[in-house]
Amino acid sequence: MRNRWLILPQPESNKAHELAEELGFPKEITSLLLQRGVSTFEETKTFFKPSLDHLHDPFLLKDMNVAVKRIEQAINNDEKILIYGDYDVDGTTSVSMMYLFLNSIYKNIDFYIPDRYEEGYGISYQGIDFAYAHGFSLIIALDCGIKEKNKISYANEKNIDFIICDHHLPDEDLPDAVAILDPQRSDCNYPYKFLSGCGVGFKLIQALSVKRQIASEKIYPYLDLVAISIAADIVPITGENRILTAFGIKQLLEKPRVGLKVFLPKETREAFSVSNIVFGIAPKINAAGRISHASNAVKLLITTNDIEARKIYTQINELNNERRELDANITSEAIQEIIKTGQTNTYSTVVFNRNWHKGVIGIVASRLIEEYYRPTLVFTEGKNKDLVASARSVTGFDIYKTLERTSEYLEQFGGHMYAAGLSIKKENFLPFKEKFESVVKETIKESQRTPTIEIDQEILLSSINRRFFKLISYFAPFGPANLRPVFLAKNVHFAGDYTLMGKDRSHLKIIVFQDTIKNSFEAIAFKMGHLLSKFEKYPFDMVFTLYENYWQGKTFYQLQIKDVKFYED
Repeated sequence: MRNRWLILPQPESNKAHELAEELGFPKEITSLLLQRGVSTFEETKTFFKPSLDHLHDPFLLKDMNVAVKRIEQAINNDEKILIYGDYDVDGTTSVSMMYLFLNSIYKNIDFYIPDRYEEGYGISYQGIDFAYAHGFSLIIALDCGIKEKNKISYANEKNIDFIICDHHLPDEDLPDAVAILDPQRSDCNYPYKFLSGCGVGFKLIQALSVKRQIASEKIYPYLDLVAISIAADIVPITGENRILTAFGIKQLLEKPRVGLKVFLPKETREAFSVSNIVFGIAPKINAAGRISHASNAVKLLITTNDIEARKIYTQINELNNERRELDANITSEAIQEIIKTGQTNTYSTVVFNRNWHKGVIGIVASRLIEEYYRPTLVFTEGKNKDLVASARSVTGFDIYKTLERTSEYLEQFGGHMYAAGLSIKKENFLPFKEKFESVVKETIKESQRTPTIEIDQEILLSSINRRFFKLISYFAPFGPANLRPVFLAKNVHFAGDYTLMGKDRSHLKIIVFQDTIKNSFEAIAFKMGHLLSKFEKYPFDMVFTLYENYWQGKTFYQLQIKDVKFYED
């Protein structure tokens, strides 16, 4: 599959030049700043050095005063408080954080994570029944609840109050909860709209701390959990999220809690980033809920016992290995199903097998997009013989809106632009599949049918030096809406030295140069080992990023090639 290269709009040259003069930075760096909306000395200072002083007042969230008042009432009346959260990383980190904080000031609490298979996503009737049976009169719901009108009404009938801390898009008609904290509410004037579920929970902790005159320094250690939620839930790493992530990673590395220390590599941690969370920590935390029960993840995150932490981590790691095997097998079966059902050239992918494991169908959907690059739904059989699916989308295509247009066939659905979950009756599968393909074909743009690499700017390799690498590092933490800068260099040459790496020797490490071999760079090209003969023979244009790697106390500067076009192509 050939990638489309798209050079992003460039800032006005004179503005980049003026900012470069003011800051004493290369113009290439100030162009990157301007592309990210940073245009002054003061904005650059704030961007390069995030500060906890720039976090917003939590009471700007609609209903925050009401939420704090209800929790204080519960504490004063010795009510039982249940902390309820979803089974994914955002949900389990949210519950762990809220449990640890409330437990430090009040003991009459417990937590509840729904079973992915028995109860499904979000608030469940079983969870409310559990609360009622055990005498809980207040439930704090984290990372879920914004669309649960019927279930909140059911809780009200049992005299159980709800405080909802969510970050998903709400409907016009909100649940009848005591308080609903969600920056995406249309009537909420909170300055930053893209908090994770755990981020919203942290704002509640912040507000309770203000009310109880607890010093901010006492709650900042919870930011490690917030950073993990932000990275795992793929929310934009801009504004307040960028501050929370930067200090959360710092907390994670400098003073990791017992339950997170087991995830961290023993080697030097200078290069630890959001990517280490996304690809290292998050899948293991998620595996608890995908294969077994997510309450194990919460137990790990709240424990203060090293032996217990190691024991739970070992169990979760084994579950993650099982998840990876399931993922590989089901992906292979799904590809065969695509071929068998004649979907190799369709506008969407919709596949079903009643035996596929519900816990990994979202991952499989993402794998299928890597293979075919189009909106994808993977169905399996759920509870009561209904079919359940995970939906994933491609860049720029809103799969949630597409599902809205097929809603006559759906029992339930929820999610956002790039990911969603849904359920349908078995007899509606084929008509839904036809309608979904029709809507996608009608609405998808041709440019959205090819994977696109967005390039920040074209540069000369001679522009890159150690200071350039260091300035790029100040753009971190990288993530959605603040991705690691991507560059284009043209007419690049192979210097002759190479190493084939990996078990199957599929990765390539080479030396490249542009104008003179004196100004050469080490470059890594993952999964490009098969192109060695072309690198040796032809000049090429390359799209790449910059990395600082650390090994045995030394720093190594490296280019990472994302894509290449040879002059013979």
